[in-house]
Amino acid sequence: KERSRMRIGILTCSSATQDLGCSSVSCLNDLRKRKGAFSRYPVDDKLELIGIINCSGCPTLAGPEKLLSRIRALAEFRIDVIHFSYCMDALCPYKEKYKKMLQEQFPGIEIVIGTHEAHITHEQFREGVKGLFCQSKRTMVDLIKGK
Repeated sequence: KERSRMRIGILTCSSATQDLGCSSVSCLNDLRKRKGAFSRYPVDDKLELIGIINCSGCPTLAGPEKLLSRIRALAEFRIDVIHFSYCMDALCPYKEKYKKMLQEQFPGIEIVIGTHEAHITHEQFREGVKGLFCQSKRTMVDLIKGK
C-alpha cells in the first residue's frame, strides 16, 4: 500500500518568534510525534514540513496583503495544509479573520488552527506571555511546559 503524503506549512506569531525567541521546537516535536493538532493525520501518512513562516505582525493597513504574500510563497511549494501555531491560536485576535481570508484566497489548502499540545489554558499562556515581556528569567519553553 502506498502511503499518503501531506505537505504542511506552519504559520507562527511574529511576537512569539521574533520578540520572545520561540524556535517552534514544541510545534516540530509534536509534528514528529503526531501529537496535538498533528494527531489528526493517520500514522501511515507521510508528513512533510515544507516551511515555517511568521505572520506579518499585528495588523497594520498592509498586514493582510503581507500575510497573503507570505502564504503565496508557501503555496508555490504545493502545500496541502497550513497549521496556525499554538501561539497564533492563543494570542492572535485576528486568527479567524486570517483563516477566512486564506480559505478564500487558497481554496485548495486546508487551514488548521493549532500545532502542539497545550499544558496550560490560553488565558494562562496569554498572562505568561505578558510576563515574559516584563521579565527575562522565564523562557517560551518554560511557559509552554507550564513552568
